[in-house]
Amino acid sequence: MQEDRPCCAAEALRRIRQVNVGGVVVGLSMLDKVIADVEALGFTSEPRLSEELVKRTKVYNYIPKSAETVYGEALLAVYRDEVKNHDKD
Repeated sequence: MQEDRPCCAAEALRRIRQVNVGGVVVGLSMLDKVIADVEALGFTSEPRLSEELVKRTKVYNYIPKSAETVYGEALLAVYRDEVKNHDKD
């Protein structure tokens, strides 16, 4: 199975989204893909969603072990907004 990986650095840069993580805005690569993949899993438990979002985001981005909880909270907030917007369509 081939991953939807960016072909080059320029493509990767186009796939970066800014997210407020604990009061600091950080750029996260491939977040749209991560959210779509996690949404497809159909999880409803917020702790499980947060854990999976962090796990998959770490594939494309560095997240320090000590910051995983705050990243999980931020990613869950973005995920909720994305899913809510999908439900409106």
